[in-house]
Amino acid sequence: MTEPGSPAPDFELETPDGPVRLADFAGRKLVLYFYPKDDTPGCTTEAIDFSRLADRFAAADTTVVGVSKDSVESHRKFAAKHDLTVRLASDPEGRVVEAYGAWVEKSMYGKKYMGIDRSTFLIGRDGRIAQVWRKVSVKGHAEAVLKAAEALA
Repeated sequence: MTEPGSPAPDFELETPDGPVRLADFAGRKLVLYFYPKDDTPGCTTEAIDFSRLADRFAAADTTVVGVSKDSVESHRKFAAKHDLTVRLASDPEGRVVEAYGAWVEKSMYGKKYMGIDRSTFLIGRDGRIAQVWRKVSVKGHAEAVLKAAEALA
């Protein structure tokens, strides 16, 4: 279960800057956000918004990591193109996406398919999930997550 109060599922993922693990954030707060695809309109806006607030997240002792199934090279190009400062992690097999319950059935034009649910998890210093946002609407989302991170001890 990935509900508030439950332990955050462990992970190890590659980023353009090397591997990132849940254990790397022991004693600190972590925002783990899942998004469908690099360089698409909503995903770009979300990554830019989190990057714009990077200093404020850092002041709240909180690291932000975005996760998609895109490759490390795709993340590198996406970050460079949009001057992103948020870390982007690659989960090509979708193991972490599934562990956090972000791999869901979607529907478009009446056709059902599986995909990443835009969702965000605030993980506390104790390694437990403090707050969950599912079916995220991008506008104002990074600010709402920041406010929750600032309020979390």
